[in-house]
Amino acid sequence: MFTFTTTKLQKVLVLATLFFLCGFKHPFYLGVTDLKFNANEKALQGSVKLFTNDLEAALKKIHNKTMDLINVKNKEEITKILSEYLNKHLSLKVNGKACPYKLIGFEREEEAIWMYVEFEKSEIPKKIQVENTLLYDHFKDQMNITHIEVNNSKKSLKANNPEKTLQFDF
Repeated sequence: MFTFTTTKLQKVLVLATLFFLCGFKHPFYLGVTDLKFNANEKALQGSVKLFTNDLEAALKKIHNKTMDLINVKNKEEITKILSEYLNKHLSLKVNGKACPYKLIGFEREEEAIWMYVEFEKSEIPKKIQVENTLLYDHFKDQMNITHIEVNNSKKSLKANNPEKTLQFDF
């Protein structure tokens, strides 16, 4: 039978904690794009979710200044910066045609930034090609997951840096 004194138990707990933490020494970089075709509007609509600190770090490197997405002082300026970043790193083709979009707003939720996008009107998507390089320039381990729903058919794909193009067939 094993008996632990308080100091032995503390040592075991410390060692177990260190062992556990060593297994997770590399950060996890993840972005999620979630789009749905709105048949009434005849347009894709949805959101892009990125971790706030990762996005702030990327924007700081690009603009050579600190970006505070938690305590936004100038929402119009930040919206413009986020829009430019999204348009540079996320694009879609619907049925082989480029489908421009606009950032219609953003909000912070806990440790993430949600950016809401609306695409120009298009015919019902049969093929959607997504090119996504969000945060690729800043994190070699970045993974981006894309969920798309068209006419109640939901599909999801993931791309790990440097993979950037995803093809959805409906």
